[in-house]
Amino acid sequence: MADAGPQMTAAEWIAHFADELPTGSAGVPSAEEQRLILELSRIAAHSSERIAAPIASYMVGTAVASLSAEERADRIRRLVEEQEKQASRS
Repeated sequence: MADAGPQMTAAEWIAHFADELPTGSAGVPSAEEQRLILELSRIAAHSSERIAAPIASYMVGTAVASLSAEERADRIRRLVEEQEKQASRS
């Protein structure tokens, strides 16, 4: 097996992937949005089957796409808080 060379960082991969999408770099979530999306994914994966994490990420992305960056982060933050409460009750 040939050496594939150094692996891309997450930021590099995300930037490269963004270039493949119609939104380009405008579609890259802010650092805070990324943190919140990962938190939501963690909750989804630990509250159900792991496949819920990417599906939840996709769903939240489409739901908040038309909002400003500040509104997106605020809405995702509220979703994370709501899901954490629900998970703690289970």
